[in-house]
Amino acid sequence: MWDNPRAANAVAAALAAIALALIAYAGGRVLVESPVFLLKTIVVGGDLDRVERRDIVNALQGRLRGTFFTVDLESVRGLFEGIPWVRRAELRRRWPDCLEVRIEEQVPLARWGQRRDTQLVNADGQLFRGQSDAALALLAGPAGSEGEVARRYVAFRDALAPLGLEPTQVMLSSRLAWQLRLSNGTTVQLGRDSDRDRVEDRLARFVAAFPQTLAKSRQRVDYVDLRYPNGFAARTAERAAEAQRSGPGAHKRV
Repeated sequence: MWDNPRAANAVAAALAAIALALIAYAGGRVLVESPVFLLKTIVVGGDLDRVERRDIVNALQGRLRGTFFTVDLESVRGLFEGIPWVRRAELRRRWPDCLEVRIEEQVPLARWGQRRDTQLVNADGQLFRGQSDAALALLAGPAGSEGEVARRYVAFRDALAPLGLEPTQVMLSSRLAWQLRLSNGTTVQLGRDSDRDRVEDRLARFVAAFPQTLAKSRQRVDYVDLRYPNGFAARTAERAAEAQRSGPGAHKRV
């Protein structure tokens, strides 16, 4: 091959091109990793009410690596979304040394769990960390049921609105039975869904009957059991107190 000038020239040209490409690559790496292009500014925007500056500083301290060109945006996004009250973060570079971040905050629907470390849950059933002084309902259920319980809570709340009541607690048992605690102190036993009778239907019948039944009672209703096909059973607070003194008492069926 070396006796062929044309072939030798082609090989030399190819080697020269490879060498130039390597030099350009090395030079490019040095350029993009140069301290000249270090990120100097992070601009955070969004309708922020709960997210605090100190939380952002603590989350990023010592963890933000790379230059304007090499910073891993997905990694930084993960840092932001690990901050309490941050639901979503969108990032983009702004020449020459700025990172713009737009934060969407969590909107709490209710509290979740019955332990001391109660979490908050949003309307999509996503759990998140945060502290809130708002009077939020308490939801609870088996692991993985957060989305279903949150959805049912909204449905129960809307169904009870005509009565001026709302659920302050919604509990789903391990046997998938539903129980509510209302804002007037009444416990409502809804039971389990069935093919012919869903819990929303039972609650709707209760709401329809309430004005002509329990609303006229002079005694405070302590407990309502809706697990009857053609009515419901109610127990007054006085009857509950009597039952505690003398044993289980009978429910009044409506």
